[in-house]
Amino acid sequence: MSALPPARDRFLELLRTSVSARTFVKLTLGKPRGRDPSLRNVFVRPVHLKAGPRLSFVWRHETRDVTKNLSPDEALAEIERQLAADFFDAHLFTTTQTAQFEGAADGSGRLSLKGIAAVGASAASPAGHDREKQRPLAGDALWLRALGVTNDRGQPREGMAGKLRQIQKFTELIGHLVDDAGLRDRPDLSVVDMGCGKGYLTFALAALLGTRASVTGIESRPHLTELCNQVAREARFERLNFVAGDIATTEAGKVNILVALHACDTATDDALAKGIAARADLLVVSPCCQKELRSQLTAPVVLADALRHGIFQERQAEFVTDALRAQLLEWAGYRTKVFEFVSTEHTAKNLMIAGIKAHPPGDEARAARLRDFAHFYGIHHQRLAQHLGLPLALA
Repeated sequence: MSALPPARDRFLELLRTSVSARTFVKLTLGKPRGRDPSLRNVFVRPVHLKAGPRLSFVWRHETRDVTKNLSPDEALAEIERQLAADFFDAHLFTTTQTAQFEGAADGSGRLSLKGIAAVGASAASPAGHDREKQRPLAGDALWLRALGVTNDRGQPREGMAGKLRQIQKFTELIGHLVDDAGLRDRPDLSVVDMGCGKGYLTFALAALLGTRASVTGIESRPHLTELCNQVAREARFERLNFVAGDIATTEAGKVNILVALHACDTATDDALAKGIAARADLLVVSPCCQKELRSQLTAPVVLADALRHGIFQERQAEFVTDALRAQLLEWAGYRTKVFEFVSTEHTAKNLMIAGIKAHPPGDEARAARLRDFAHFYGIHHQRLAQHLGLPLALA
């Protein structure tokens, strides 16, 4: 077997050392070589399972994700194989430095290193059965304590354990989506959280993205924006700001990432329309109270008996509304992901729709399929479709 190119060899040695020393935080493989045209990226992070420490892989394809946990030895061999055959670039994050390998078609490459100040140290520390599950945010963060989520010891206050899990899960998901949208190293990001409420997840965004991101929370209740701005000052978030306003009338301006979680009924559509108009790179919504379409729904004959029951009508309205939103995002130029946000044990409002800007808008084949879907359920109009100027009625 021929020797590895020096730059790649040094990069892999840094990776092996970080895994062995348990300073490994995460790894991203990018710039696919094209053997699998649907494969976009691979993300790797450490996890601790009952069987012991593992590295968790997520293969990001155009329309699906594949997840697999490998032992450290298996994982290192898999990363070496993929870097040799499937990807040109790799980006390694440890608790003390970042390392980037940039490969070339001729097998050569370049290695760049940069020291960092304990980024993600908690995520990379040793994990055992007697250790708390690793999370991307520290429970004793000042803003979590100031907002009443945790106490001075970093433990959730009474009744707030579910909220803390929601915040931690959101941070983990957003981290993956930011990577998937190609925003990991983008400087001067603009982020808007529409309908941010008490700002739990807005603060999580600011903490995750750091000083390279300007983060704005939009909330209709002025007393909440005043509270959040006070906490932001106390916690020294210099680029985090909260303003009073509502989703429908607030202009988003320049936006890279737009978030709207639990915006009620058509407010989710208003937020998505703002993000699409701003050509945002990443849209993330968690819909709530999907009422608009319920009165329009005409049950297909085969479903008529089942849909005599109100609970089934409600769930069908939720499904049709959010499925239509996902298809509209695809038509508007976004690659969509729809998944469970957190377990229904913690909240029933657990669906998340993410859109990553990926292709030109206005595809007629998508529009035709979208209209067929609307026609099947008897839908004549829908708020996001109206914002986008796309008639749903069949010609």
